[in-house]
Amino acid sequence: MRTMEQTHTRRASSDLEVIPPRGELRPSASRATRARVVRVIDRLNIGGPAKHVVWLTAEPGDAFESVLITGTVPPGEGDMGYYADAAGIEPIVISDMSRELSPRDVVALWKLLVQFWKLKPQIIDTHKAKAGAVGRVAAIIYKWLTPSSLWLRPRQCRVVHTYHGHIFHSYYGPFKTRLFIGIERLLARVTDRIIAVSQQQRWEICERFRVGRPEQFRVIPYGIDLDELVETRGPFRAKLGIRKEELAVGIVGRLCEVKNHAMLLESAAHLTEPNNASPGIRFVVIGDGHLRDELESQSRKLGLADVVSFTGFRDDVPSLYADLDIVALTSLNEGMPLTLIEALCCGRPLAATEVGGVVDVMGERRESRDGFTIWDHGVTAPSRDAVAFASALRFLIERPELRREMGERGRAFARSRLSKYRCIADTEQVYSELLSRGAERAPASDAQPLIQS
Repeated sequence: MRTMEQTHTRRASSDLEVIPPRGELRPSASRATRARVVRVIDRLNIGGPAKHVVWLTAEPGDAFESVLITGTVPPGEGDMGYYADAAGIEPIVISDMSRELSPRDVVALWKLLVQFWKLKPQIIDTHKAKAGAVGRVAAIIYKWLTPSSLWLRPRQCRVVHTYHGHIFHSYYGPFKTRLFIGIERLLARVTDRIIAVSQQQRWEICERFRVGRPEQFRVIPYGIDLDELVETRGPFRAKLGIRKEELAVGIVGRLCEVKNHAMLLESAAHLTEPNNASPGIRFVVIGDGHLRDELESQSRKLGLADVVSFTGFRDDVPSLYADLDIVALTSLNEGMPLTLIEALCCGRPLAATEVGGVVDVMGERRESRDGFTIWDHGVTAPSRDAVAFASALRFLIERPELRREMGERGRAFARSRLSKYRCIADTEQVYSELLSRGAERAPASDAQPLIQS
């Protein structure tokens, strides 16, 4: 395990600051005046949370320096450690911090405590369910396990938890789900701020499942690194043998149960039935996971082998949206899907299940028909309804001009409101408020988002 001195990012270990957006030069702050943020995530697997924590760690503002602690990515999941490397981050790795409940969690908790004692953070920010549980238990022990605790004076350390999604439905059976909700309710009592990535997610966590108090919440949507996006059309399609006149429907994500790729394949089968056939459609499944063999088998059984391509894991996903005509998402549960934001930034219309924070990126609701809903930026269908999703896809497929209009509206929406610099600034505003006097009792208005998305 690496020491603190070995794990500072390039930006946190120097008195020279990064050049912020728009090229203005920002004065450097003395390291002694910076608050240290220790960020904990269970693993840097493929997805929005990994990018999110890397951005926050790699580009701290003048008032903060940041250290990242992570677990290991298990076999069968794509590892985004390369993304941290490219950003100049060398995380502290605690191999005992796995995704599932395990006796090793006790070891992970102890190792986290050791790191907290070494790093002496002013802010501990945990991300996702496992790191949120182990990390917050370690944080509360760290705050109180000091010589001054005999006088009930805890360490001056604030605890933040960021929900990227939640596991309160569609992941586990009833007993395990109730257990996890109970644990989250207890953990919320020792958390100073709770960050949700969408308004819908905040409502589900706080109002529907009664986790936390409204005044604890901040809504900070994901941001996008616009420099990563490449809008050159052609190379990816050519590699997959997709002809210019064919329409490509793409889905990006881990091949696991909660993403429900099986529903996309069922919808594709409806679209390609002899009586319903929409000619010239190709489906592209970008990502990997433990369900790949099962999904490829399902594709063959449905007679889709010639129209569905499985690409496996790709580390150049932001450059692939330009070669897709529609970006789909069929998840059972989502926070705010980064893939949909990236698609919007590239001007692609969306077809998604209406779950979690999906509605927060769809713009204004236009109308409903044939079991699906039309929005400014695309269409949505109910979760698990493959027929309605097929109807929604057909609606977009048959209207190329509407797809173009939706894409342009979505591009303007995402690029104006969802930059990574806005996300970083909003998160650090939460940190600053917590470190300022009077943060203990925040007004109820704190539940409002820092931006209107």
